[in-house]
Order: sequence, then structure tokens, then C-alpha cells
Amino acid sequence: MKYLKTIIAFAITIFFFSCKPNPESISVKEYHASTDTGIQAGGIKMIPIQTPKGTFKVWTKRIGNNPTIKILLLHGGPGGTHEAFECFESFFPKEGIEIIEYDQLESYYSDKPNDSSLWTTEHYVEEVEQVRKALGLNKDNFYLLGHSWGGILAMEYALKYQSNLKGLIISNMMASIPEYEKYNGILRTQMRKSLVDSLMGYEAKGQFKDPTYQQLVFSEYYAKHLCRLADWPEPLNRMFKHLSEGIYVSMQGPSEFKTAGRLIKWDRTKDLHLITVPTLTIGGAFDTMDPEHMKWIATQVQKGDYLFCPTGSHCSMWDDQPHYFPGLINFVKSVNKNNFKGMNATQKPN
Repeated sequence: MKYLKTIIAFAITIFFFSCKPNPESISVKEYHASTDTGIQAGGIKMIPIQTPKGTFKVWTKRIGNNPTIKILLLHGGPGGTHEAFECFESFFPKEGIEIIEYDQLESYYSDKPNDSSLWTTEHYVEEVEQVRKALGLNKDNFYLLGHSWGGILAMEYALKYQSNLKGLIISNMMASIPEYEKYNGILRTQMRKSLVDSLMGYEAKGQFKDPTYQQLVFSEYYAKHLCRLADWPEPLNRMFKHLSEGIYVSMQGPSEFKTAGRLIKWDRTKDLHLITVPTLTIGGAFDTMDPEHMKWIATQVQKGDYLFCPTGSHCSMWDDQPHYFPGLINFVKSVNKNNFKGMNATQKPN
């Protein structure tokens, strides 16, 4: 009888674990199973956000269904859109990874109250928390990926609400705006002197919208450090077309070369050790951000790893997809299997 009970207990254990969700074995039917009732809208959901200035709605789109991996994407800017992440749709669904695209308040597809009192990191952290709750994300499935400004937001969210997170990805963002400014200055010294003189002339007069100035910034900086593809992808061009200038200037400043907004003193370098969840940092060799600093972040958090994109720039998800996506997917799956080993990057910035 005792032997029979042992066999039955073993059989129940095997059955239990075989029924647990496994991202490696999710079927196409399970991945695309609808979780919404009523009218089907392709995964798009407008989520109400409570603010001191009233209730507004933000745009989200869920692609796929995976009970253990749900990645919320925080776009750059500030004032950018989810459109910069549309390339993720070519990589994550075939791996069974659920992704949630999201336009932050004031961005193109969400409500635009045009109230600058809401343009703060504090507001956006609480906004992410409200989105998390509305979508049913929790520590058993919630991965947060922030790119550029979204990386700032992801760090801030983790420092306040990391108990809700399963994993954190900081894509192409440093932990300090003052340090970013210094690195930006280094990149500027690599430009020819006549070009720098021209840029300084426009900047001294505050002519940041001058077509000539903008063309110089694009051809001499963006094309080398933001996205190195000869022809920019349509979604990336569309994102820049939809960029909210008001919030960008208010928080970042009038130009990539002129940081002067509310984020000018933002610095979390001394707080990184407080982040305990598995964390991946991503940097490109030609990034607007210092790849060495982004690697350093991975050594400061308690469970960090670094993904280096040797042909990538600030938008490595576009111009270095062969490194960006396999590395990112490997991180997510290793965390999901509970075998993430931390800092073990073999590739190093040049």
C-alpha cells in the first residue's frame, strides 16, 4: 500500500509539471487564443489612466498570449511612439513571446491633454503601474523593456515597483543624463571642425528648427549614431513623423546636442545596486549612448548581463537585428527557465 501511494504521488507530480505553461511548447492556437470578450480589435485596448488632471486613455496593443512571458515595451522620446518597436513583431511571436506595444500619455496614439504638469518621470512611472494592473501583469510573467527614454522610465519603475517584475531590459540607455552629455560631447569631437562650428553657430542663435541645422544633425549624427541603415525603415520614419515635439523639448531639450529639459540632472548611477530582478542592458558600438557605461550598468545591478551589438547604433533593434534579437530572446527564456546566470558577456565594446 505504501509503495502504491508513492507511485500515485509521483504520477500526480509528473502530471502537474507537464501541465505548467512552457514557452517552448506553446502551440500556435494557444499563443493566438483570444483573451478579450466582445468586439475583437486586434489586441488594441485603450486603458484609462487616472491623473491629478483627470482621466485619460493610453493606447496599447497585445500580440500573442503567453501566461509566463508578457513584455511591455516602453518607447523612447520622450514623446515617441510604439512604432519604433514594430520590428519586434517579426521576432517575438514565432518564439511564443507575448508583447504589448504601448503609447505613453501625450504620444501620438494616446490622449493628449497637453498639460506639461504631467510631463514628469513620476507621472509616467505611475502610468506604467496603472497599465500593468489593467493588463493583469505580475511578477510571474511581467517583463519590462525600455528603450532610450523608455530605459529611464524602466529604471525608475524598477526602483519603485520591482516586486511586480519578472525581468528588466534597459535598451540603449545610460543611467545618467550628465554622463550621456559627456559622451555626446566625445562623439561631437569626432566630427570635422567646420561642421561643429556650423552647428554651434545655429545653436548660439537658438535656431534648432532651421532646416539646414536639422539636415546637418541628421546626415552627420543620426545617420551614424541613431540608425545606420542607408534607408530608414518605414515604421521608424513614421515614429519620427509622429514624435510629440512639445514633450520632447520640455523633458529632453531642443536637440540631441542640447540637453536642457527636465531630465538634465537625472542620474541613478548610485541606486542601481537596489535593482534585484534579472536585468539585461543593451548597447550598440555606434550608439549615441556610451556602450561601456551600459555594460557597467549590468555590473551594478544585482543580477545583470550585457548584450553588445557590434554593428548597432542607438536603434540596434533595426540596424543590428542579428545580435539584438537572439541575445534578447535568450535572456527572456533563461529567466523564464530560472537558469539566468548573470554577467557573463563574452563580447566587449571596442
